[in-house]
Amino acid sequence: MKLTVNGDPMDLPEGMTAAALLEQLKLNPGLVVVELNLNILKRDDLVKAALNEGDQVEIVHFVGGGCG
Repeated sequence: MKLTVNGDPMDLPEGMTAAALLEQLKLNPGLVVVELNLNILKRDDLVKAALNEGDQVEIVHFVGGGCG
């Protein structure tokens, strides 16, 4: 199936979940926020959030830093 992840087209297997996408991209679910079709997903919902043809996914990474 074809969908868009962070503005880039991706071709993924049918039946994939948001959690599986993060795993495939080697991203830690605790360090990102996932938005699916303009809706922010709760971390507990990543495993049951099915991705579908044409979906728009945005993944935002948290970046640490500070003064020192």
